[in-house]
This record gives sequence, C-alpha cells and structure tokens, in this order.
Amino acid sequence: MNHYEKYKPSGVDWIGKIPGHWSLRRMKYEVNYQKGKNPKEQSFEEVGKPYLSMEYLRGNPKQIFYVEDFESYLNVKENEILLLWDGSNAGEFIKSKEGVLSSTTAVLNIHSNNPNYAWYYFKTFEIILREGTIGMGIPHVNGEDFKNQYFIIPPKDEQITIVNFLDEKTTQIDKLISKKQKLIELLKEERTAIINEAVSGKGKNWEIKKLKYVIKDFESGVSVNAADEPVDSIGEVGVLKTSCVYNYVFEPDENKRVLREEISRVSCAVRGNSIIMSRMNTPELVGASGFVEKDYPNLFLPDRLWQTVLQKNVLLNVKWLSYLFISNSFRQEMTSKATGTSSSMKNISKSDVLDIRFAFPTLKEQTVIVQHIQTETQRVDNTISKIEKEIELMNEYRTALISEVVTGKIKVA
Repeated sequence: MNHYEKYKPSGVDWIGKIPGHWSLRRMKYEVNYQKGKNPKEQSFEEVGKPYLSMEYLRGNPKQIFYVEDFESYLNVKENEILLLWDGSNAGEFIKSKEGVLSSTTAVLNIHSNNPNYAWYYFKTFEIILREGTIGMGIPHVNGEDFKNQYFIIPPKDEQITIVNFLDEKTTQIDKLISKKQKLIELLKEERTAIINEAVSGKGKNWEIKKLKYVIKDFESGVSVNAADEPVDSIGEVGVLKTSCVYNYVFEPDENKRVLREEISRVSCAVRGNSIIMSRMNTPELVGASGFVEKDYPNLFLPDRLWQTVLQKNVLLNVKWLSYLFISNSFRQEMTSKATGTSSSMKNISKSDVLDIRFAFPTLKEQTVIVQHIQTETQRVDNTISKIEKEIELMNEYRTALISEVVTGKIKVA
C-alpha cells in the first residue's frame, strides 16, 4: 500500500497523524442533525409511510408499522445518513430508507463534503462515538461531545478517489459475505428439515391425537405500560415482547421494563418446561413459539402471548412438543386456522389450536427423537457458527480498511 509524502499530527489521539495537506474541523461546522419523533398512532395496514424501526432499517423486520399522518413527523428519503441516538446501539450510523424517523434516531445533514466520503468517515468514527455514550439506564449519544469531535477533510478530488476505491473494495468483501450468508440460509433449511422429518411420524405406528389430549389450556397475561428497554437488575419486572418467539426459540431478553406503578397488574410469570406461543401476529408469525428451559419469576406475559398448561398424568417430553410446534406441518395448520379481517394481522383461538391432530409417539420415542434432533442440529449449528466467525473476520477487515483510508494511513490511487 502507498503512503502520503508528508504527515502532520492531528492532535486527536484516535486519529493520529494525517496527510500534511488534509485538514480538521469541528463536527459542528460540517454537520448538523435533527432527531425524529415517535408517532402517536401506528398501524399494520399499508397506509401512509413506514415507521423506521431499527429492524426495518436493517432489512429484517418481523412486523412493519405504518404512519398514516406522516406529514406531521420527520420524514427521510432513501440513503440519507442516520445516527442511532438512543438505545443499546447508540452511536451507530446507518443508511435510511424512505419513511418516518423515530425519536431514537437523528438524520445528518452534511454541509460541504462528499456525503459518500462522510458515510465512510462516520463508520470509522462510530466506535469513538459509541464509547462516549452517556446515561444511567438507556445509553444515548452525548450531543455536545458529538458536535465537538473532529471531521477529517481531504481535498474534494481526493474524497471522490477515496469513495471510488472503498466502493470497489467493500463491494468485493460484501459479495464474499453474501455468499457465506446464503450458505448459512441453506444450513438453516437443513436444520428445519431435520426437525420436520423427526417429528412427522411417517412410517411410524404412532397414535393420532388432538392437542387437547396433552394441553389443558393456554394462559396469558395482561397489557401493561412498560418502558422500551429490557430489565437489567434482579429487582425489576419485565413483560415479554411478542418478538421473544419470532425466531422459534424463546428469547427472554426480548422484554420491556414494566413501569413501577403498573407492577401490581402483571400476571402469568414465565415458567420453565413450558412453551410460549404468539396468539396474535402477522400471518407468517401467528402461532410462533419457543421452549422455556427454566423459570423467570420476574418476567410476565402480555395478552398477545400464551403459555402452555399441560394435562395431568400425560407422558410427555415438552421439548419434543416444542419441536412439533415449529415443524412445517404444524405451522401450516396454525396458519390455516388463523382468522382476522386484516391482511396484516391474524388471530388464532384456543379451541382451534387444541383441536389440531398430530401423531403422538411414546415417551421413550419422544426422548429418542429429542436427542436425535439436538445432536443433528448441534452439528449444523456448529457449522453455522464457524461461518459466522468467518463473516465477522471479513467485517473486521472491512472496518479496518475503511479506517486506514479515511484517516490517510493508506494512499489510494
């Protein structure tokens, strides 16, 4: 790699030396920002503009919300530079999509520099900003600190050269990452196939039963006011988000902290050796479920989640039942029984779920099936973890390359 002929101290520790003909200016002279505002009402119906949740911005939303009166709020266009202002990832920069900006995010206006160069610079500056977040509960960007940080300014023709170089190199890296991500998707499909085959009962002389033979009832909690932040201490009380089962495993960190004045209203604590299911959701997620390994006495269900209550004296391995619940055949049954006037939100009734028929093996067979699934899926998961590590290393190289270029440590032609 080439280097510039002359360097000078930048006076900023994390930047170090910069090329002699480059300059530095305070961020407040080069950039201004405007924070969004949370809309009073959101809808599942495709009316208005999308609400830019982080899941939506990252391209993997399980649910998309829309704002009908979007003119009353801050709207952004495609590919503007956003700064996540509040939350666990505060200090992260992300490209926008068209929609309504949330209160946890700010849109940046670049005054005179090439906006694509600014994007690469911000991704280098991101780690510094994230380390400097403040707040006892929810971390947030320190506005004064942000404005007083420095923006590295190469000549404009060099900014264009830097952008062209990094566009080419990062595209090459991203293509390699994309290939590995597609391989992960294939492995996930294999994982699903392992579960489907193991619980199907094809070729087995298993008894056919209705689900109410093993499940007596589904219990649920109530809707309570809660802060959009997870519980982080033993004394706090949380209510689960419906997203806790979106990945077809139970994710206890997907919760919100119940406000102190609402704690007396919560009901239905999370119990171990149970299955939690979404009773009301988008068509593809209604009936999504996950197995709960242990008790969570400080976590409670909302009204949109169910928890299984088993029949007495039934010989049942609940872990086996949880695999049945996430199998394709059972998911298809759930989808077919879901009802609702909205195309984007469906419900399923207890009676419809309990009437679903399934092939019921003996307890001994259930245990063997669980062991088989766990062994085979662990093999797949190990391969996925290895590939994810390779992707992580590629991303680290990508980040390091951008940093070396935008701080002038490497000269590009």
